[in-house]
Amino acid sequence: MEQSQYKRLLDCAAGRIPADTVFTNCQVIHVFTGEIRRENVAIIDEYIAGIGDYEGREIIDLGGRYLCPGFIDGHIHIESSMLTPVQFAAAVLPHGTTGVVCDPHEIANVCGMRGVKYMLSHHTPLEIYAMAPSCVPATHMETSGAVFDAANIGELLDHPRVLGLAEMMNFPGTIAGLQDVNEKILKAINKGVLIDGHAPGLSGLPLQAYLAAGISSDHECTSLEEAMEKIRHGMAVFIRQGSTARNLEALMPLLSSSAARHCLLVTDDRHADDLIRQGHMDYILRQAVKLGANPITALQMVTLNPAKHFGLERVGAIAPGYKANMVALEDLNNFIVNQVFCSGQAVALQGELLHPLPRENFETLHPAIKASVEVDAERVDFSIPATEQKTIKIIKCTDGQIVTEQLNLSPKVSNNEFVADVDRDIVKIAVIERHHGTQATGLGFVKGIGLKNGAMASTVAHDSHNLIVVGTSDAAMQQAVMAIVDMQGGLAVADDAQILAKLALPVAGLMSGENAEKVCLALENLMEAIKKVGTSQNNPFMMLSFLALPVIPELKITDKGLVDVSKFQLVDL
Repeated sequence: MEQSQYKRLLDCAAGRIPADTVFTNCQVIHVFTGEIRRENVAIIDEYIAGIGDYEGREIIDLGGRYLCPGFIDGHIHIESSMLTPVQFAAAVLPHGTTGVVCDPHEIANVCGMRGVKYMLSHHTPLEIYAMAPSCVPATHMETSGAVFDAANIGELLDHPRVLGLAEMMNFPGTIAGLQDVNEKILKAINKGVLIDGHAPGLSGLPLQAYLAAGISSDHECTSLEEAMEKIRHGMAVFIRQGSTARNLEALMPLLSSSAARHCLLVTDDRHADDLIRQGHMDYILRQAVKLGANPITALQMVTLNPAKHFGLERVGAIAPGYKANMVALEDLNNFIVNQVFCSGQAVALQGELLHPLPRENFETLHPAIKASVEVDAERVDFSIPATEQKTIKIIKCTDGQIVTEQLNLSPKVSNNEFVADVDRDIVKIAVIERHHGTQATGLGFVKGIGLKNGAMASTVAHDSHNLIVVGTSDAAMQQAVMAIVDMQGGLAVADDAQILAKLALPVAGLMSGENAEKVCLALENLMEAIKKVGTSQNNPFMMLSFLALPVIPELKITDKGLVDVSKFQLVDL
């Protein structure tokens, strides 16, 4: 803040000069005390000057509506929305979100440092902060587009909008004190910044070691007992209610306990279609109140609590000297957002942006971000020569779950090759390295997808985001892969002869560049196409994206082959 602006703020707060804007006839929600008081709020420049009787150049009568701080999502992967930061901002601002803390490890695994800086390069009313990705790649059993060491982490921690070290998924390495993990953590500790955690089910002495290492939070709690143990020993718990994982109902007792002040409500992943149909943080607030939460407590968990946890100064409350990021609500049950203000300026009214955000010029993007599929589709070989093996390993997936099982079943053989067996719901799966042009391809079989005649392919494949494809025939898989290469990233559904539907994701193979409505329509078209080729999954592309994640049990596949997660090693078919 410049000296002249600082003086204007003080003069306005003291009543010596008029405010730019005074909000009248509003019920101000004081998140520090939990009170609701009918008061006036004065704004000058970007800040709240004071609460009380003020004169202003503009008077805005809020008609008795509630006025609360703007919502903050304390943990989200923006890339999972398939929207660029600009289009994501356009989708969430009308829902009252004025700030997010993102973990850009998806794009970091594809594009490295350039990708992270791209995510932070946009200037929108939405305040986007980030944590430095800690696990790039997630394991040694896959090929990522980049590798982050402690030096990269140190460079990112110098960025003014990087708040700390992102979720340390390698909790076994943290507990064991592995050198490369230690070096990354010590970079954050010596900088005096936060370290987010990722430790599903961790308890007892291993949890004590994880906390002693400096980890401050966890968003993987699925039971009240787990959450309470972590909070008891000093960890903040992020209660996740996203598109894939939903833990709010199981953790609801936290919201009525004294532990609530150590909790945040977050999304982790929120897809474009859910943003359009349901909302963002406003949706979680609605869900919390329906489950019995005190609405003010819930509001604190998306305003004051994340601001305090991440050390965001002068954000997260309606108070003198705070940034004027505010939301006018119709009620405290349905959390219908009437107006949204960022830095004192109106940005959305009744669910619509007041001014369109500037479109990105994708021609200016560096090739490392824009062109991201280095695969020669015509040279991909999907054949698996038959052997005398009585059984082979099969990945077994279950609808709505990202964990898998390992089955050992007899293979179907045709023309001396192992092939898909549609009658038993067994289809072929391949992961093709797409970052360095090696054409390395891991091949296997998966049961539970439900395809009858066709293929589906995607460059969204956590966490290294290589090209993943499943199909009932090599010809259909070839069609889907060719479409992905032509689009330079995206999602595709094909049969043996043609492409049935597709969605281009030209930004790192993860994000569209189109607005949320267009992405939502494309996803609907993909689902219609999937119905034609048959599937038993509610969200088959989401299932597909996690079949390549070799840190979630039990059997997964990467470009290097099948991975037995329990043994943490590559295994043959």
